[in-house]
Amino acid sequence: MADNIYRKTEVVGTSAESVDEAIRGAVRRASESLRQVSWFEVSEIRGHVENGEVGHFQVTLNIGFALEDTKP
Repeated sequence: MADNIYRKTEVVGTSAESVDEAIRGAVRRASESLRQVSWFEVSEIRGHVENGEVGHFQVTLNIGFALEDTKP
């Protein structure tokens, strides 16, 4: 069995509800486009303020996925 090789890509999830929903939405969407998604890492949390209240959460994630084996 060969060792796995991973690549990571950066995505930003957003939600008006919570940081958790922003993360879950970003992972869900990345999993629709990428195969073999294995892990995520939060690198930044920020938000948008509207009228003195949190209006929107923005979470930057690194999404890790395994590269497919090209050998038969």
